[in-house]
Amino acid sequence: MTVSTIDLADRIAAAHGLTKTAAKAAVEDVLKGIAEAAVKGEEVSLNGFGKFKVQAKPERQGRNPATKQTITIPASRKVVFQAAKALKDAVNG
Repeated sequence: MTVSTIDLADRIAAAHGLTKTAAKAAVEDVLKGIAEAAVKGEEVSLNGFGKFKVQAKPERQGRNPATKQTITIPASRKVVFQAAKALKDAVNG
């Protein structure tokens, strides 16, 4: 099952007596804050949940699977999530 932004907003609205609109705006603001920090290369740490970090991937050689030709894959940055111990423990029961 996939939980969407709206599903999260519905859960927050029910738990805190908010309107669905206000809860959805809060969820979107949190996600926007995480995205803005990632763009700046900043780490976002949420205690008991985990960390969002940006990792630099260097330029490397790869192979085009269709032509078997060697290609250069350009350097890039990617966002990774590292779960906190509390979240890992909760998931594993």
